Amino acid sequence: MGTQDQAVGMQRRWIGWSLDLGLETPTSTNTALDADEDGEAVDQKEFRGMIGSLLYLTATRPDIQFAVCLCARYQASPRTSHRQAVKRIFRYLMFTPELGLWYSSGYSLSLRGFLDADHTGCRIDRKSTSGTCQLLGTSLVSWSSRKQASVSLSTTEAEYIAAASYCSQLLWMKATLSDFGLRFGRIPLLVDSTSAISVAKNPVLHSRTKQIDVRFYFLRDHYEKGDIDLVHVVTRNQLADIFTKPLEFNAFVRLRVLRFSLVFVLFQVEGVDNALIKG
Repeated sequence: MGTQDQAVGMQRRWIGWSLDLGLETPTSTNTALDADEDGEAVDQKEFRGMIGSLLYLTATRPDIQFAVCLCARYQASPRTSHRQAVKRIFRYLMFTPELGLWYSSGYSLSLRGFLDADHTGCRIDRKSTSGTCQLLGTSLVSWSSRKQASVSLSTTEAEYIAAASYCSQLLWMKATLSDFGLRFGRIPLLVDSTSAISVAKNPVLHSRTKQIDVRFYFLRDHYEKGDIDLVHVVTRNQLADIFTKPLEFNAFVRLRVLRFSLVFVLFQVEGVDNALIKG
């Protein structure tokens, strides 16, 4: 099991804050971060140092990935509100120092990916945020939270673009594991948008999808080749949701448990056609 509880304690001593009052989530659902141009400026060097220390912790704490990446967007001109958001992450870490990633050897090495997108989630430029995670058997081996490069005109477009970008990562993982003698058929990519799945599976370019850049049809090409399979997962069971936006406590803890524990509910049987995915 991978943890960094000692590193969390070191960060607390380094920053010198009184963080005895822990928090149950790393981000607030009541307020949204923006540029806050009228807010009081804070020391840029100190703010970047705090972000750097948190980025180190994301290596074993994917539950703070979205919160850290969100705060990192404001390193060029940090304000008091941004510093408060960073302090909240540290208070959450103080509340959950024992959490870590569990890697078990007792399950088959099946490869699958989860993907989600928060349409126009960024308050500055209205770009969407993509969240992905990849599991080998029951072990979380890769995760990311990043802002998309272009503005999406619809939720379908945002999810489709995220899926197309993530497809290449799945294929890279498949090729890498093949060097170790592991062979996979269609890799299931679990998406909670039925419309994005329909766009990828339909060979006809509908008029309402003409704005999607042709390079993103890389996803459809590999679906038709049999490299990946797009599978629908109900939103409440979308593990990647935690990488795209702030979640209220119950939803956040539920997804955190699904990823940090054995995730045995999801992967008791081989394949993706099971009770949890069906909801």
